[in-house]
Amino acid sequence: MTPSPPETPAVYAAESCVEGSSPEGTRPPLRLLFIHHSCGGQWLAPAGPDVGARCIYEAAVNGGGLRDALVSAGYEVHEASYGSRVGEKTDIFDWPAKFRKQMDEVLRCDHQDTFYPDARRNQIVMFKSCFPNNRFVGRGRPPGNPAGPELTVENAKAAYRRLLPEFGRNPQTLFVAVTAPPLARKSARWHKEAAKRLLGRPTLNKLGAYAREFNCWLSDPQSGWLPGYPESNVAVFDLYDVLTDHGASDFLRYPTGRAGRDSHPSSEGNQKATRAFLPLLEQAVGRMALRPPDGRTD
Repeated sequence: MTPSPPETPAVYAAESCVEGSSPEGTRPPLRLLFIHHSCGGQWLAPAGPDVGARCIYEAAVNGGGLRDALVSAGYEVHEASYGSRVGEKTDIFDWPAKFRKQMDEVLRCDHQDTFYPDARRNQIVMFKSCFPNNRFVGRGRPPGNPAGPELTVENAKAAYRRLLPEFGRNPQTLFVAVTAPPLARKSARWHKEAAKRLLGRPTLNKLGAYAREFNCWLSDPQSGWLPGYPESNVAVFDLYDVLTDHGASDFLRYPTGRAGRDSHPSSEGNQKATRAFLPLLEQAVGRMALRPPDGRTD
């Protein structure tokens, strides 16, 4: 895959989602639910130490300012994360069962496991797995198993394919799949040593290559996840590509922690992701011409 130029948003929406002008200023606020764990909470939070209780996961200096950017652009932000039925289980193989069995809860979720008491629904559902979901153990064999349990490239593809029928049953809801953040290279080094002891485990370079292969497939507009999907209500934001500087590495270019061993992205990386994300979201919303279906603006 040819790397994008620096600062070019490495994002992809289904072809039917990318046309249309920004609806900012011409619509009532849209309710957006983000299902995430720690990296998502840090991305939402403002940069700096004064985070308070604005996010489920207090991000301190790793904040990316996504919540404030979304609110300024006309979105009403809701969260589900650790400690809630809606927010738990966010690994790749968890998504098919979550959206099949809990779709009504997802659409009615206000905050954690508190639900709207009336007819309100979330018009946008963002969902993201965390960086361990880029620790692939191999390519696997097609067609893959959507239940895993081995994290192979083909099994992960099968899990995401299983999501599309569920999304197709809710064509008035925009589903935004966010690729998992990349691993910090130094945090992944143990895998190279483990490969020497465990036959069949990937070396460090293979580990990065498998992550790149899957995330490129997820966001590839020609031969990836979404070509052939008939609706306009699914988009992909390639957070992995943004945080690897668009192919400069297969690992996180914005690590944290001692000697850069922590795979939670830094504030710089999270803010870069925020700048890249808003154009994709506006394009997808503009194409769908989303409006609150219940006529409410609160």
